Amino acid sequence: MCGIVGYVGPVADDKALNVVMEGLARLEYRGYDSAGVALVTDDGVATEKRSGKLENLRSALHTHPLAASRTGIGHTRWATHGGPTDTNAHPHRGGADDKLALIHNGIIENFHALKRGLLAEGADFESETDTEVAAKIVGREFDRTGDLTAAMLAAVAELEGAFTLLAVHADQPGVVVGARRNSPLVVGLGEGENFLGSDVAAFIGHTRQALELGQDQIVTITPDSYSVIGFDGAPAEGKLYEVTWDAAAAEKGGYDTFMEKEIHDQPQAVADTLLGRTDESGALVLDELRISEEQLRAVDKIIVVACGTAAYAGMVAKYAIEHWARLPVEVALAHEFRYADPVVDERTLVVSISQSGETMDTLMAVKHANEMGALTVSICNTHGSTIPRESDAVLYTHAGPEIAVASTKAFLAQITAAYILGLYLAQLRGGSYAEGAQAVMRDLHEIPGKIEELLTRMDRVVEMANFMADTRSVLFLGRNVGFPVAMEGALKLKELAYIHAEGFAAGELKHGPIALIDAGQPVFVIVPAPDTPHELHKKVVSNIQEIRARGARTLVIAHDGDEDVVPFASEVIRIPQCPPLLAPLLAVVPLQVFALHLSTAKGLDVDQPRNLAKSVTVE
Repeated sequence: MCGIVGYVGPVADDKALNVVMEGLARLEYRGYDSAGVALVTDDGVATEKRSGKLENLRSALHTHPLAASRTGIGHTRWATHGGPTDTNAHPHRGGADDKLALIHNGIIENFHALKRGLLAEGADFESETDTEVAAKIVGREFDRTGDLTAAMLAAVAELEGAFTLLAVHADQPGVVVGARRNSPLVVGLGEGENFLGSDVAAFIGHTRQALELGQDQIVTITPDSYSVIGFDGAPAEGKLYEVTWDAAAAEKGGYDTFMEKEIHDQPQAVADTLLGRTDESGALVLDELRISEEQLRAVDKIIVVACGTAAYAGMVAKYAIEHWARLPVEVALAHEFRYADPVVDERTLVVSISQSGETMDTLMAVKHANEMGALTVSICNTHGSTIPRESDAVLYTHAGPEIAVASTKAFLAQITAAYILGLYLAQLRGGSYAEGAQAVMRDLHEIPGKIEELLTRMDRVVEMANFMADTRSVLFLGRNVGFPVAMEGALKLKELAYIHAEGFAAGELKHGPIALIDAGQPVFVIVPAPDTPHELHKKVVSNIQEIRARGARTLVIAHDGDEDVVPFASEVIRIPQCPPLLAPLLAVVPLQVFALHLSTAKGLDVDQPRNLAKSVTVE
């Protein structure tokens, strides 16, 4: 959801505003309904906040500059309680003479009851937000204790829900205090300065040294120190680690948009996710799993829990893992998992997929699986995030920072990691399963080069997107692993171009969706490789004939050398040849490029689509 930044530097320092604004720029993908900052100055706490994108805040600060400061917090918002207005923007004030400023990510579920109590005490509220309730409570507790850490500790005892809070107070000018429950917060450790952020992108331009906080913890930073306590008040320790990418990885690198850059990052994302997963003999080695081979051999069912694009990665994985390891795999939308009364026991492996590691629906599904005794493995791109910490084990993808809200390289990296997990399970079964796993790994290592080649072929896809800018509806068809690719292609158009788009299993066409076909209807068809089992290739070619006969404009994604599709295709988009189960890593790329350029042709914001945020940290 929202992006948060905190900074405190040495006494002679006055760069708080620059650090905070730089961090917000890197976190704007987390929310861009409004933005605001608070600085602790010689005259007290000064704030500025504006609805709309970060540029609106920049303009306001240029017109009304704030005094120099060494301590500051900043926020970029994805609205939940209260619309995106100047008044509802963070920070919010609290305490005597409004000396406290507070920002918040998440939802405080009991804020109505708390607000009624505060109103009875005589508090005044300006906004419609739950955040202002937290600000009033922390401010009240500071007035009682005179210490910001003690005030935060007292306040969190009253709050229910998922939240990260950051606060500063005029009476403690060199201090920022943060608290987290089911919401992301990481500490950046510098020389004579320290940082807080929703993720490491907030401070990567200043330090790579980070501290991973645990659940229900409060952190206090000063220029030269940090301390961590639990919500019970007991001292606690975070986990130190070094960020392996630098600030340049979070920049556009010469591309017009982050999404375009991240599409072109995909060969490296897949290659890096494969890196170090095999030994000299080619056998898979996953020491990071932290689950014994005996436990994994005992697994008799896998359930993948995920949302959105990650769920489609899980659907691709289902086909592959069932084929390679002969284990049954279910894919459950994480927000439905708990409520479906799932059949889970100690022989069930629950695999969660989340780019951010903070997706609240997925986190709660993992917690439910843990409570039921299942083994839990997280596939995640963000070190130090909550879902990996709540899981028995983690397979990190190595896609680097993904800034664009609509996922691209994370999707390919998630599929790759899920393939690795499936192949490892196959290897544990021994015999022909293990031999097959090594052969597939060899094929997987060729995929990054094929994606690189494919990206050089996209000129026609860009042209198609440009002249289809007025299109109101696009359909997508696929079979087997092409089915989730079709749904992901449709999702990208919904996210970016705001038009009707649907993905269907091609075999379902004649059971209803064919009624949607009329003259000129664009339909993307993901065609399986000719050597795909069960004559699926022939069946999908028949689907193309069916819709072409009814006037559809058939946009066919087919492997190099597949000439059977040519007579029935309005356009043929070629992808390099590869084994059938690995085809999603290639077939989705033209759909990403098409959605990107159709959105651009419509004059829309590709990186920050309306109503969306990168990480959904509320349930």
